[in-house]
Amino acid sequence: MGKGRHTALDQLGDRLGHAFKDQTLIKLALTHSSARAGAKPNEDNERLEFVGDRVLGLAIAELLTHRFLDVHEGELARWFNHLVRAETCAEVASAWDLGQFILMSGGEADSGGRRKKTILANACEAVLGAIFADGGYEAARDVVHRFWAPYLGDLDETAPDAKSVLQEWAQGRRLSLPRYLEVAREGPDHAPKFTSEVQIDGVAPERGQGANKRAAEQAAALAMLMREGVWQAPRDG
Repeated sequence: MGKGRHTALDQLGDRLGHAFKDQTLIKLALTHSSARAGAKPNEDNERLEFVGDRVLGLAIAELLTHRFLDVHEGELARWFNHLVRAETCAEVASAWDLGQFILMSGGEADSGGRRKKTILANACEAVLGAIFADGGYEAARDVVHRFWAPYLGDLDETAPDAKSVLQEWAQGRRLSLPRYLEVAREGPDHAPKFTSEVQIDGVAPERGQGANKRAAEQAAALAMLMREGVWQAPRDG
């Protein structure tokens, strides 16, 4: 059984384009917290995930800035958030067929753990962390560029609405989704003015005004994006 798993891991290495010199690293990257033998943090993939998350971010930033020389920072940030989000990592993990390799408890497996987006995304980042630990940044960067480059064709070069960008920004940082509250409504019925507040846990709220509820929410989202440096203030003319 051990030999078969080793052969399977070699096949995974072929799929990734990286032959692991230290097989214990890829085994650790594929060990979910539900399967660890004790309480020590170095017995599952969470520490490698922590490293892989940073490696992925740097490699994606490098990929975007080298590929799109004339795109401003705000747009790069939006694309970056799309590429590093959990959904994209889970899709890459599925392309690697990573679910079949993850070591997890029977209960987790029986509850569909091998298909869970969060588990797949975390394992994907842990694998990148393992490649970095085994072969250095260039080896990990090459894997990222090879498997994330196809997603560049899906990037929409037209500016989306502020609420959509803010949601992607929050997801990219693993924050709570934005919540919008109507805090005031003023003026006559034929010409009302709405004030909405956008809230994200751990982020200072922002407010915006508009002639209707949606416009006020868009204004609040835009205010937060500009404050956080995701979007720049529009230029006149």
